[in-house]
Amino acid sequence: MRDRVFYAICFGFAIGVFIRSFLSLNLYLIILLGIISFFLILFFVLVSRDNLGIIFSVFVLLFSLGVLRFHMADKSAPVVFESQVNKKVMFSGIIIDDPDKRENNQKLTVEIKEGEEKTKVLVTVSLDEVLKYGDEISFTGVLEKPENFITDQGKNFDYINYLRKDGIHYLMNYADIEVLSQNNGNLIKNALFFIKNKFLEKMNLAIHPPESLLMSGLILGEKSAFSEELRQSFIDTGTIHIVALSGFNITIVAEWVMKFFTFLPLNFGISMGILAISLFVLMTGAGSTGLRAGLMATLALIARATGRNYDVGRALILAGVAMISLNPFVLVFDVSFQLSFIATVAVIFFAPRVEKYFLWVPKTFGLRDIIAVTSAAYIFVLPFVVYKMGNLSLVALPANILILPLIPLTMFLGFLTSFFGVIWYGLSVPFGMISYWLLHYELFVVDFFSKLPFASFAIPDFPLMLTILIYAYFIYMLFGRSVKSWFLN
Repeated sequence: MRDRVFYAICFGFAIGVFIRSFLSLNLYLIILLGIISFFLILFFVLVSRDNLGIIFSVFVLLFSLGVLRFHMADKSAPVVFESQVNKKVMFSGIIIDDPDKRENNQKLTVEIKEGEEKTKVLVTVSLDEVLKYGDEISFTGVLEKPENFITDQGKNFDYINYLRKDGIHYLMNYADIEVLSQNNGNLIKNALFFIKNKFLEKMNLAIHPPESLLMSGLILGEKSAFSEELRQSFIDTGTIHIVALSGFNITIVAEWVMKFFTFLPLNFGISMGILAISLFVLMTGAGSTGLRAGLMATLALIARATGRNYDVGRALILAGVAMISLNPFVLVFDVSFQLSFIATVAVIFFAPRVEKYFLWVPKTFGLRDIIAVTSAAYIFVLPFVVYKMGNLSLVALPANILILPLIPLTMFLGFLTSFFGVIWYGLSVPFGMISYWLLHYELFVVDFFSKLPFASFAIPDFPLMLTILIYAYFIYMLFGRSVKSWFLN
């Protein structure tokens, strides 16, 4: 009974948020539905004692709360700023995130305030501007609203909601900037970004481009400075996840660390894996994406290490619901959250079933586990990737198998390169040289497979219904017996 109520709470809330993400429902009707379901719970608990009635009423109540939670978060852009759209204006505000440096420019998330109203603007400036988190700036330019666009794969990218999930309603391209003051941000966040940038600086001294760009992506999720050609190569080979803050990528690193300490007690190995995750998240600046990925990876690691898939599976659902309650937009509009969640499900539940097909792979350094996890995650996320991104890579599996076993070692050496570089450049050189050749090999694999004529092709209209059916089959295959017993008992 407790399990049924738990799932009714979690799925009721998530489904409420999901439906409200697409449809604008009558708020008064939803409140009335929630009140009725609350009194029905009291009736079924105190009078009727009907378990099915309790579960259904709990589901409806949490569905109502899910709708209300999204409604509370779904705030329109402040009117005071709307009247200034498409006009040249001047604002002052504080940079609230680390500048996102790209190949030709950098993007700043700036919080501005006018009277009691405040909002966020994504400001694009040249790379010549020296700016950092916590700077108060004055900026002048034309205020614009984001617009959706068609990707290279022919998919419609919902850029409006992608930014809105982070509270960003406006853009300003190539603004004129003046720094008014510094160190206005959170002290802890400021320290984390300082460490991150110091690591990048020292690593770039010992490792040169393009290998340094790959290392930045591996240990810090910094893929924005990639050239368009290099980024497309990663997309075509299905390896873009290794330079993104995904729970899948971090899980592989943590598992490798845990395998390295197999000669010690199990709890120590798990602790070292979690420590590796924590360091990774801290090095990225502990942003929301990194925290989500870290949490997913920690849950997957505990499940794989202890074999307690059922308990950790429930923890995964609870963690997902907690993230959705904090920011309801992530459920539908945050691809990073969706991929992390799907990949973590694959690591926890699907990888153990796939592992029997890789008995021929030696267990040395956990190689069999890494290949099994890689294959399981790739198979599991493939339908979602094709539907969401419109890109099917036919070489992703061999490319990932050739690269991923070396990624944990590469990241570890990259960390040592940066760490010793902070102490003295000479200490970082040996680690930087080994890192360089590993990175060179990994880029060679990506380049080789991306140039094959059949590497990938676009599927812009992959049907949503087919995607749903595929995942319905996956769910039935993994949880069919549990679902049947859930309804029958």
